[in-house]
Amino acid sequence: MTCVGLKLNILDNPIWNALTTKHSYFAEGDELARRYPVEVTALGALNQPTPEAFESLAHITGGDVVALFSYRPVKIPEKWKTIHTSNLVQMVCESPKLVRDENTPLIEELTAADTDDMIALTRLTNPGPFGKRTQELGLYLGIHQDGRLAAMAGERQRLPGYTEVSAVCTHPDFRGRGYAQILMSTLMLKIIERGETPFLHAREDNAGAIRVYERLGFKTRAIFPFHVLRHESSRGQAK
Repeated sequence: MTCVGLKLNILDNPIWNALTTKHSYFAEGDELARRYPVEVTALGALNQPTPEAFESLAHITGGDVVALFSYRPVKIPEKWKTIHTSNLVQMVCESPKLVRDENTPLIEELTAADTDDMIALTRLTNPGPFGKRTQELGLYLGIHQDGRLAAMAGERQRLPGYTEVSAVCTHPDFRGRGYAQILMSTLMLKIIERGETPFLHAREDNAGAIRVYERLGFKTRAIFPFHVLRHESSRGQAK
């Protein structure tokens, strides 16, 4: 793991720390493992990556897919199928460089009524896990063009002092107009006005997105292993 600013230890296990603080009302699980409701997001977390914690996570998730990331090295136990693994770059913005454009189209707060459009956009652009209730995690903003949701950005994990910017995506038909930076800047300003610091996670191989985030003032804090898993509870039980 590479780190910038070791004082940000609460971000070392962000999903767990969100589910035990500001998002505790979403949490399913116990003191070993927790997750968000599956219709909210696939994210889950371990207090410590122990065999006992994985057993607890298996009980919580059943056959559901769960996505994990933290700074701790993780040995995946038997009976867990790895669906995907990669690295995530965790970035923190302590010195924002906000973008302003007087010609920006109307920015709207997205609600449950926009769920189908939000899901369709995330399926097209794949910014990360997004479910039917993901918009309940925080504020989501969007720009509509030609009767379509052209771009959006929102809040996901919330921890004391920090809010994660997530689901930043633009429809291919509307790229190159700066919508992502404008939406992120608007969202970041609202986070900062609450006295919190924006942070985010990006795929390590998504160099283009990382450059955009750096222009907005984000700096890499850590690189985390990211695992998408499913517990194979039925294996070996058939006779």
